[in-house]
Amino acid sequence: MDDSTDPVPAEPSHHRGDEQQLIDRLWDFGDPAASEERFREAADDDSHPAHVRAVMTTQLARAVGIQGRADEALALLDAVAEEIPSDDAERDAAEVRARVAIERGRILAAGDRRAEAVPELTRGVRHAALAGSNFLVLDALHMLALNDEGHEEEWAAEGFDVLAGSRDPRVLRWGVALHNNLGWTMHDGGRAEAALGEFEQAVESADRYGTAEQQHVARWSVARCLRTLGRTDEALDLQHELARARPDDPYVQSELALLTRGESGEAPTIEA
Repeated sequence: MDDSTDPVPAEPSHHRGDEQQLIDRLWDFGDPAASEERFREAADDDSHPAHVRAVMTTQLARAVGIQGRADEALALLDAVAEEIPSDDAERDAAEVRARVAIERGRILAAGDRRAEAVPELTRGVRHAALAGSNFLVLDALHMLALNDEGHEEEWAAEGFDVLAGSRDPRVLRWGVALHNNLGWTMHDGGRAEAALGEFEQAVESADRYGTAEQQHVARWSVARCLRTLGRTDEALDLQHELARARPDDPYVQSELALLTRGESGEAPTIEA
């Protein structure tokens, strides 16, 4: 499980720290079916206010979408959008709209429908800003930096600007994904030296604010980039270090084998 449940002090913001900590506790990105069950229970729990139930439904939609049931997930999000709690304050309603747009964009992007995803994610940035939620702004920006081809670095730069104004460790954790994803954009674009700098910054962010999983994946990315740069001995040393910590990690084992054969491997992803 992404061990993102460690308590963190919240800055005076509107990203609803308690709400996000509940989401973190319920998510297991390695087991979306179990996550679906937990979010379904939370969305149906009448002890939660209507606003919280709406937010939990957006995460239920995400869990359903990860399992390949895109139409069902999009229908859940449509239902949330149509029934935003009438007693929500303006910022609270904007937060729900932001989450709906972000999750809709995430599902569309996963279905290779990026042309439809980008407007949704852009809408997510706008609603998140209206909600005063840097956390959600960064979620939307990091997705745009992954999916808006030709504009990846611009969106990442906007994300780094938002990070620079935050003191909240849970918000600052987005630096891991932003640096890692930008690193892969540069790496795959033939700019391995620049990519290495981004991967190293992802490690720094992960060590300061991230989860154990993020720390592991960020180091894997550094090692993979070192192989591209021909720095095989350094890459091997780092992959061996990762293997000692997680001997059953298939990405690490694959990369250790590939290091001796000069082939390319698939990269693991970082979840926030």
